[in-house]
Amino acid sequence: MTIRRLPETVINRIAAGEVVERPASVVKELVENAIDAGAARIDAVIRGGGQTLIAVSDDGHGMGKDDLTLAVERHATSKLPGDDLLTIESLGFRGEALPSIGAVARLSIASRADGADDAWALSVDGGALTGPEPAAHPKGTRIEVRDLFFATPARLKFLKTPRTEQTNAVDAVKRLAMAYPGIGFRLSDGERELVKLPPASGDEARLERLGRIMGKDFYDNAMAIDAERERIRLSGYAGLPTLNRGNAQMQFLFVNGRPVRDRLLFGALRGAYREFIAAERYPLVALFLELPGQAVDVNVHPAKAEVRFRDSGLVRGLIVGALKHALAKAGHRASTTAASAALGAARPGGGGIHPSPGGGAGYASAGLGERADEFHRPLPGLDAPPSGSIVADRETGNLADYPLGVARAQVHETYVVAQTEDGIVIVDQHAAHERLVQERIKKALESGGVPRQGMLIPEVVELDEGAQGRLIERADELAELGLVIEAFGDGAVMVREIPALLGETDIQGLVRDLADDLAAFDEGLALKQRLGDVSATMACHGSVRAGRRLNGAEMNALLREMEATPHSGQCSHGRPTYVELKLADIEKLFRRR
Repeated sequence: MTIRRLPETVINRIAAGEVVERPASVVKELVENAIDAGAARIDAVIRGGGQTLIAVSDDGHGMGKDDLTLAVERHATSKLPGDDLLTIESLGFRGEALPSIGAVARLSIASRADGADDAWALSVDGGALTGPEPAAHPKGTRIEVRDLFFATPARLKFLKTPRTEQTNAVDAVKRLAMAYPGIGFRLSDGERELVKLPPASGDEARLERLGRIMGKDFYDNAMAIDAERERIRLSGYAGLPTLNRGNAQMQFLFVNGRPVRDRLLFGALRGAYREFIAAERYPLVALFLELPGQAVDVNVHPAKAEVRFRDSGLVRGLIVGALKHALAKAGHRASTTAASAALGAARPGGGGIHPSPGGGAGYASAGLGERADEFHRPLPGLDAPPSGSIVADRETGNLADYPLGVARAQVHETYVVAQTEDGIVIVDQHAAHERLVQERIKKALESGGVPRQGMLIPEVVELDEGAQGRLIERADELAELGLVIEAFGDGAVMVREIPALLGETDIQGLVRDLADDLAAFDEGLALKQRLGDVSATMACHGSVRAGRRLNGAEMNALLREMEATPHSGQCSHGRPTYVELKLADIEKLFRRR
């Protein structure tokens, strides 16, 4: 075939495929333009998840007639005055966003330059330009994008639900707002405000902005980070180790004011927090790198979400060193969330439950006079009555009949020691029971549904709107797993029933961890297809904890169920539930062999 030049409209649509991936990409590009224009306030509206309308208004320096016309041409920009890609001092610089958006949507721009008497407007409809023409508009710029991807309908099939696309757009605005606390941001869906962040000033402006976005817990439990090495400065805040989540969604890195996603950050965080936090938990951090343009390449991808450092080892070392220094300085300080959770669990009547018809043996929280009895209540799902003795009877049975042996003692109220025919077994009671509960949940679901028990007092769990939306969208599937929730205003859910197999549980932690899990799941997968992950999260919050005193009957019941349960050799997180020592190994320790 003869080689030919592609039409300009086709070229623009090809370019748009890299720049405009989804509505959130459009929101990001337009808000970045407003920041570069020196705006003090940025207002945005998004409807239909961004497919119907995206509008962004700012009070920046605006554009005149000639600049407005050039703004919708490819690779036309005011942000590279010296044509030097190594000294980029703005968020945008490629000159691709507006023409790319205009190629796949109906784009209209109205703007008045600072000090100008007249405003001008133009429109680009699927690549076809109309205008510019005089318009009525205050200082600044307003850009409207309607019918996104109408010119490339195939792209519409790849969009998620409007709620999901809206959540992505909210996330894009919040990320930019973190880096620019002096700018006021507002985002609405036309009926209610999704983001409202007034300008912040003063010494704690950045922490105040981060607290509004990442939550009060982060504001109360953040360590200040400030370090510099070889003209590279790292600042920001990192949460105490006891403030953590089940995924990395609250880990942010900014390079010269630009939000980026970089594997280097995640590796550095693992290195810094390795000794302080479980492998499957993630600290909350917002870190800001400032370095010379020659030390970083931001022109890696049209979306500008990736960067390359000239000396990545230096950057990683700076991050790890600064975080370790902050952790050492924090000393024995623990997050206020840990104290709040402990007080909440101990409060009289808190989180009480009662059995619903067909449910399990739940019970309401005991009063202060009955607290001591909790040490001798049977484990959830294990019906063995208390025997009052911590050491099992030697006549319990033939040791050869029990692979995990017969319980002889509980050590430090955490480990069960059992005697086998040719050695001993040490069981981590929490890890073991966690696996048992997980397998019970899976088995119950396979046999028709997980029994539920109603809450004596429904519990309200406060979340961000994105987490609430993910949970409510999966409410019917969660009900099959025994967890009945409903929306409770904006950014909260009410828990009415929980799986009967869990007994007393940390409902707040369970719901938040499930919301984190759903954020990491593929939206196309049903929860049943991720049953192992969901049941593991539930089991972790519903298992007997270390520090729970067990009697002989309870310990033996735990051992017997472990022997009959698949995968009971490891807990939901992959850790071993028991360690076996043969008598020959023990004798070697004492040099008897």
